[in-house]
Formats: sequence, C-alpha cells, structure tokens
Amino acid sequence: MNKRNLLLSGLALALSTSASANFTATPEEARSIAKEAYLYGFPVVEMYKTLYTQAVDKKSPNFKAPFNQIGNTAKAFTARDTAFVTPNADTPYSFVWMDLRAEPLVLTLPPIEEHRYYSVQLIDAYTQNFAYLGTRSTGNNGGHYMIAGPNWQGQQPLNIDRLLRSESNIAYALYRTQLFDDKDLAKVKQIQKGYKVETLSHYDKQKAPPAAPKIDWPKPTPTMSDTPDIFRYLNFMLSFAPSQDVEKDLLGRFAKIGIEAGKPFNVNTLSPDQRKALEDGISDAKAEFAEFKKTKVDTHEVSSGDVFGTRDHLKGNYLYRYAGANMGIFGNSAEEADYIGYFVDKDGQPVDASKHDYTLHFDKDALPPADAFWSLTMYDGQNKLLVANPLNRYLINSRMLPDLKRDTDGGLTLYVQHQAPAKDLQSNWLPAPNGPFYGVLRLYLPKPEVTNGQWNMPLLTPVDQKDK
Repeated sequence: MNKRNLLLSGLALALSTSASANFTATPEEARSIAKEAYLYGFPVVEMYKTLYTQAVDKKSPNFKAPFNQIGNTAKAFTARDTAFVTPNADTPYSFVWMDLRAEPLVLTLPPIEEHRYYSVQLIDAYTQNFAYLGTRSTGNNGGHYMIAGPNWQGQQPLNIDRLLRSESNIAYALYRTQLFDDKDLAKVKQIQKGYKVETLSHYDKQKAPPAAPKIDWPKPTPTMSDTPDIFRYLNFMLSFAPSQDVEKDLLGRFAKIGIEAGKPFNVNTLSPDQRKALEDGISDAKAEFAEFKKTKVDTHEVSSGDVFGTRDHLKGNYLYRYAGANMGIFGNSAEEADYIGYFVDKDGQPVDASKHDYTLHFDKDALPPADAFWSLTMYDGQNKLLVANPLNRYLINSRMLPDLKRDTDGGLTLYVQHQAPAKDLQSNWLPAPNGPFYGVLRLYLPKPEVTNGQWNMPLLTPVDQKDK
C-alpha cells in the first residue's frame, strides 16, 4: 500500500473512531434518543433554513437583509413567497436576523395611528417567542428597545424603554404591520421606514466592542430536515444557544448519539446499524406527530395557543414545539393571535377541493371576536404555501366585510372551492387548489370569549360538486 493510500486509510479510521467515540448508545437506545432529538431539533433546523435564505444567501429570491439590518417587504405575501410555510398575507413583514454575540441591538419603533395593528415578535433559536413589542405589549407610541444575548453583562442606557433578553445569541425579530387595502400600501411603506435597527454602541455613541468571529454558515440541503443529517445542522445551531439547566439531562442523552453544541456530526462515519437506528427514530417521531395532529390538532383539542409561546409556556413539551414549527413556523403566542386550522370538514374528513366544494357559515352575531382584525387564509395542502388563483385572492378578512354579501338573516357564508361559484357569490369566494388544502383563521388580539370557549368556531361543510 503506497503512502497516499495509507494516509487515506488512516484518515478514514480516525473519522470512524471519532464517530464511534461520540456515538455510545446501543441501536435500541439510539432509536429512542433520535426520536426525542428529532422532535427537539426540528424547529431549530427549520429556523436555520429561513435564516440562511433571508440573511446569508444573497442570491436567494427570499433574501431580505444581512444580519443586524432590517429588510422590509412592502407588500403582502403571495404565492411566489416561499421562505417559510403558512405565511399570513394581511400584514407586510419586516425582518431582522440578530447576531447578539458582540453586543445588543436597539430596535427603534415610530409612533403610528392607534387603529392600526402592528407587532414585533422576538424569537430565539428554538423558535420560542421570548417577547413582543407593538400594539398589545408596548402600545403605538413608539420607543427604543434593547435586545441582548445571554452573555451580555453591560449597563442599560437610561433612554432605553425596555431591555429584553434572548437565551440564544442568534435571534429573529419578525415585524407585522397591518395593511388595510391596496390603497394603504404607501402608508405601510412610510411606517416601515421608521423601523430602525442599530448596535448598542452606535445608538449610545460609544466605541464598538471587538467583532464576533466570522461564521461559516453550512449550506442547507433539500433533505436536511428528514434524515439524520438534521443533527449536523442542530449541532451547528446549538453553538449559538447556551444550554439551559432544565435541559442538562436531556442534552446528556443526546450526546450519546453525537449531538453536542458545536461538534461535527458526519452521517457518513456512522455504521449501518447506527444510521438505521437514527432513521427509525425519526420515523417514530413523525408517526407520533401524525397521530397527534389527527387526534388533537384536527379535532381542535390542542390550539395554536398551546404550541407557540415562551419556554415557560411550553413547559418542555417538545412535541408541541415541533407541531408549531411543522404546521406554521413563527406563529404568534396566544395573547397576540389565535390560529384556528381547518384541516378537516365537519365530518372529520380531510379537506380536498378536487372532491368537494365547502361553505363556512358565521351566524349574524358570531363573527370571529378580535380586537384588531380576523382573517381566513387559504394554503396548499402539499407545499403549505399560498395558493395561486385568477383573483390573486389569498384570504378573506374583516376589512373586506363591507364588500361581502350577507345572507338574508344577516349571517355570512364563505365559499371555499377550486372553481368559481355563481357570479353573485364570487365576492365571498376563497379560491382553493384543485386538491388537498387547509385554511387558517387568524384572530389578532383575540377577545376573551375565544379562549374561554364562549365563541363556537364554525366548521367547513362539504358540498357535492355535482349538486352545484
């Protein structure tokens, strides 16, 4: 054997030995740990996908702005926007990916009119909503708000209205500014121009601290969230999120299959049995979620308010956190918005516009109770994105009520279907794809009767297409 082959053989042996050293679980134990780690890590890795396309890959059509700068989308989302699943199309977004390693950021919000809803959702690397700014939480008068990472030890300036802490050094600020109609777009753009982001040293006119080390961002792959390769990206992202005391034992178990913050994870160095154990564990996790969605989510026993929120709110329920990231990543906490998913009809059958048309009826005095506004948005059941249609209508919301046709008794019936209904009903038509779909009814600043069960949500009623 020549020197080159000896070198390659030695390198392969070293990699294999390294993998074996990091992977200490038996195949049976590894399968169980992989299931747990997949549910835990999927939201983190899905967040990384969005981070990469919005803040790292400047060639991406979804690129918004580099880190610590704001990117504004001065339009509502359409079917062409693919950065993340189940987006809303009522509130043009602004985006700030925050790198808090060197120093905090200061977010400045302008005063805006009282009747317009807006919010800044602050999300850590685990997709947990650690705080909010905006109409509900800080009002519409504007202000200066400092976002600090877990290790910052400095002094808060006196002219900062509030200091908010992220438990991870990489975090996300997702702005929503209510758009009333097409004529309102210029006003929304003006508001967005008032959103400012700057480092604390720039804001406070002090000398900047040393820059944080440059990050080598791994390029996402098409199957990264469905194979054991997910753990490579999880290890990478965990390096920006110091471990929490409550997760010490959990992370200790994860280390038995090579999941450790900042450590390399190479699927190719695993033995066939080890790899199969991880694949089986991922399959187990997906099966658990499928059953959970069918029996808990589709039946509305578990609501959006259960699966989105702070770490304290989620109480270590990683299945819930996974469900939120899987069905609608970056969803709002319950006090900010309520999401009602229409995945099945009133008979419990999956909704499919190639098989049925559907109606959704609200009684006269039973429209969705929200202090800001409500909106029913249509999504393709396969790619979870907005549905292209000839009307370019992706939703029906409370701002459209004056243009909707009321029933003779004052109620409201919406027509959810692929083909257009009769001409006199088209104002109430929400176009669906020619196949599986789902709808999401969003209530921004929901009233108490939503959470206390006094308001009964209506269900989708199937209508045979041959009977139209």
